[in-house]
Amino acid sequence: MQYVLIIHEVEDYAAWKKVFDNATQIRKEAGEISYQLLKFDTDANNIVHFSRWSSLQNAKNFFESERLVEIRKKAGVKAPTFIYLDEIENGIL
Repeated sequence: MQYVLIIHEVEDYAAWKKVFDNATQIRKEAGEISYQLLKFDTDANNIVHFSRWSSLQNAKNFFESERLVEIRKKAGVKAPTFIYLDEIENGIL
């Protein structure tokens, strides 16, 4: 499995979430399979987006596209950090 971990601050979570939800179809078409959203316990505007992808190349193509750069600006995203991950192991305790 391939995953992407994105950590970023947003200007306003509610405004960012509307843009995020409106991008559901383009994320799906780009290869996003599933996602989780988490927030820092001390700041609702610091968001972690953890998602599973069909391939890391599809994820990189999507997140590095000019289209998404513009969407991030519109959503009020500040300096995102992208971490591309390959699963080594998975378990439940």
